[in-house]
Amino acid sequence: MHNIITTSPTSSTVFITSGVRISSSLLPKPSSLSATSSLPIRSPPFRSVSRWCYGVDWRSPVIPRAQIESVTPVVQQFQRKIASMASENPFKGIFTTLSRPGGGEFGKFYSLPALNDPRIDKLPYSIRILLESAIRNCDNFQVTPNDVEKIIDWENTSPKQVEIPFKPARVLLQDFTGVPAVVDLACMRDAMNKLGGDSKKINPLVPVDLVIDHSVQVDVARSANAVQANMNLEFQRNYERFAFLKWGAYAFDNMLVVPPGSGIVHQVNLEYLGRVVFNTDGILYPDSVVGTDSHTTMIDGLGVAGWGVGGIEAEATMLGQPMSMVLPGVVGFKLSGKLQNGVTATDLVLTVTQMLRKHGVVGKFVEFYGEGMSGLSLADRATIANMSPEYGATMGFFPVDHVTLQYLKLTGRSDDTVAMIEAYLRANKMFVDYSEPQQEKVYSSYLELDLSDVEPCISGPKRPHDRVPIKDMKADWHSCLDNKVGFKGFAVPKEAQEKVVSFSFGGQTAELKHGSVVIAAITSCTNTSNPSVMLGAGLVAKKACELGLEVKPWVKTSLAPGSGVVTKYLEKSGLQKYLDQQGFNIVGYGCTTCIGNSGDLHESVAAAITDNDILAAAVLSGNRNFEGRVHPLTRANYLASPPLVVAYALAGTVDIDFEKEPIGTTKDGKSVYFKDVWPSTEEIAEVVQSSVLPDMFRSTYESITLGNSMWNKLSVSSSSLYSWNPKSTYIHEPPYFKDMTMDPPGPHGVKDAYCLLNFGDSITTDHISPAGSIHKDSPAAKYLLDRGVDRRDFNSYGSRRGNDEVMARGTFANIRIVNKLLNGEVGPKTIHIPTGEKLSVFDVAMRYKEAGLDTIVLAGAEYGSGSSRDWAAKGPMLQGVKAVIAKSFERIHRSNLVGMGIIPLCFKAGEDADTLGLTGHERYTIDLPSKASDIKPGQDVTVTTDNGKSFTCTIRFDTQVELTYFDHGGILPYVIRNLIKK
Repeated sequence: MHNIITTSPTSSTVFITSGVRISSSLLPKPSSLSATSSLPIRSPPFRSVSRWCYGVDWRSPVIPRAQIESVTPVVQQFQRKIASMASENPFKGIFTTLSRPGGGEFGKFYSLPALNDPRIDKLPYSIRILLESAIRNCDNFQVTPNDVEKIIDWENTSPKQVEIPFKPARVLLQDFTGVPAVVDLACMRDAMNKLGGDSKKINPLVPVDLVIDHSVQVDVARSANAVQANMNLEFQRNYERFAFLKWGAYAFDNMLVVPPGSGIVHQVNLEYLGRVVFNTDGILYPDSVVGTDSHTTMIDGLGVAGWGVGGIEAEATMLGQPMSMVLPGVVGFKLSGKLQNGVTATDLVLTVTQMLRKHGVVGKFVEFYGEGMSGLSLADRATIANMSPEYGATMGFFPVDHVTLQYLKLTGRSDDTVAMIEAYLRANKMFVDYSEPQQEKVYSSYLELDLSDVEPCISGPKRPHDRVPIKDMKADWHSCLDNKVGFKGFAVPKEAQEKVVSFSFGGQTAELKHGSVVIAAITSCTNTSNPSVMLGAGLVAKKACELGLEVKPWVKTSLAPGSGVVTKYLEKSGLQKYLDQQGFNIVGYGCTTCIGNSGDLHESVAAAITDNDILAAAVLSGNRNFEGRVHPLTRANYLASPPLVVAYALAGTVDIDFEKEPIGTTKDGKSVYFKDVWPSTEEIAEVVQSSVLPDMFRSTYESITLGNSMWNKLSVSSSSLYSWNPKSTYIHEPPYFKDMTMDPPGPHGVKDAYCLLNFGDSITTDHISPAGSIHKDSPAAKYLLDRGVDRRDFNSYGSRRGNDEVMARGTFANIRIVNKLLNGEVGPKTIHIPTGEKLSVFDVAMRYKEAGLDTIVLAGAEYGSGSSRDWAAKGPMLQGVKAVIAKSFERIHRSNLVGMGIIPLCFKAGEDADTLGLTGHERYTIDLPSKASDIKPGQDVTVTTDNGKSFTCTIRFDTQVELTYFDHGGILPYVIRNLIKK
């Protein structure tokens, strides 16, 4: 791979193509290149190193160490630590050599079998990864032998919710969450300076990969030039953000930025970034990753342990802090049989999601095993792993087996690398060989699914786990129309259910009714990484074209592949032209409709919906369909496989029985049914076999960091400290470390707090911190307009996450949010209790804050579910929220609240605000000890109100480390104080 770097001879500006800095004075002559360096600096333009050459970091240039030492002392010190780890480690006795067949060695590793402990043989494979990490990083300080023993004794310790440290091998970011992470790092450098510390200590010590994929919107669709048109608009809107990220890649060592237009972060991770096994300075160890996107779990399908964390946790991990986590239980999920003809991986994952939600797997690992595994491709496994957040698990893990190795070769990994991966994992009892007798593993609980029982299905209209078999869809839709407003109801009066609205579209008469599809999007890493469903969609389009069917022009259709590889195999198969004919032109390479970047509907369509209160539908191959997420005007949103997206687009409605009703008619008036366009499993397999080739992956990723002309023209400063522009509406210096001292502030209780909001169940991070469009009448809009930003340039909340002023105003700004204080009214407002005024949430919060009054939030079950979004914790903190009292929390969000110094409390089982008679009009007091040492993880605390009520809650500081963060006012102040002391 090549990185192109140019410098200006007359200024300190550096132009970086790949987004990584390197001083021209440090560029080695070709003759000086050494094949043994593993420093994490990128290649000079004349030197290309294979990403799968494990003698070096796969992205590193081979630059002599002496030339780099003066530039990267912190990283160099960290690497010395790694190199000397074996001599200091209490487990150095099991540090052994992995021999290479035919002579030589692959490297050295910490051997689990050498412990001679029979308990290890019964451990789930996912727990063995935690064990290896603890052994390798054992230093009697951050990780102790007692931590190792806890993991070995997992069968007995996991039910006790014991705490362990974990040090992931790398960190993964996307731009929506990556921008605030880099903002925080830049701000931390300033804080270190002010406190007299060395700002260079704020530097990633593990590899950090940031993929820019969340900024592209479907502004232009159904057009051959949609990709370029949308990218032009993407750069116009996000110039500041992209330049800032490019500066970050220059300013911070060990950070790779993958430019816009390259693909979706999780597909790039699966096809390119995932190592499976690391070789750092000759030490072999399993790849593991935490990412600031909840669907980081997709990499679990490759046998790499990975899951989503909050941005603040990721930042601490980058800076060498171990993650503190509760040793999880592991659900063993046995797969048997094989999928029936015509059933897709999407049907399977929606079935698995429903099963696991019912079983209850929050905070647990799910590990898949059984003879059914042999029939699941790696892409199918990745689809299942991707939706771990939707079924609530920390991971959905597939141990490495022969299918994994075949995929590694398919995606361009070298034979030598694959041989090393297999040899290491076999030697360390982390490889599954289904041709050999399997020793029974111990799991916390068990589930089983016969794959032949899976049937075609979709999920919706408002939640990913509300699965509906295709054969039942028409009946389910009509029950949703009838049911009272809720997750499965819209309460449309009987007399209005058959309403048909006519309007003019492009000079022709168009019609909409309840259930009409107005958005049909093939989108999201969940499915675009899977060739079988993508080519299946192409086959549906081909059959439809041959039968003379066309998607109605007012349906906004789009195709957003997760990587350039998809385009290559769709073109080779000859199927892209049929998708184009049906309006599924490629619109860009990134997350689009799945995260709300669906763009505007045509004005006439939007008017028909809003003027007539039409219940319009979106069908997308995504993983999230929460209300208000996909598009403000599509209240019914269904998740479906890519071929089903095409089928529903052709039908033009979700109000259809595919078995009995035609999806269209031929030009001669003959009815065409679903079965007429649906491809068989064999048809799809033949196209996959002939069209998906290793060279496609190699050629795509060899050039991925070359960027594009717009990215390459971005110029950035060479300063290691960021020059904040007070006029910027994208990047703003946050106030987190204002007035910070070296002394921790200590724990805080809550005194006579007002209730800012009173929520029911399933409030998501999309409700708390929306990523979509900025409403014209919102506080964020007023802020932007006051600073001269035209409404058409508002962009989205997600794109402005680098500006705390915008994001604080956008907190609780979802137009579909339901706050009980408003007595049934829907929208981003609340009541200022002292005066009874109804105002925006932000305005009420500021009134309380300016008056020096604490606030709390009341909530139901699953508070904070959805995307891992640190702004869903940062925003409430900036609004002055001191505590959240809920029935239950989503795992990442609870951790984020702790990281920002907000107290998470859980009602006792069987209790909530309603059963306790709390209206939200009370004032709340939560007494906590003044010393953190007097608070215990998970202890009971008493909450009292000003009207005499008193109830007991569980404080959800789950580990001692989290209490330490709380004592410091949050995780980032803790890290800064710690680094200065060191």
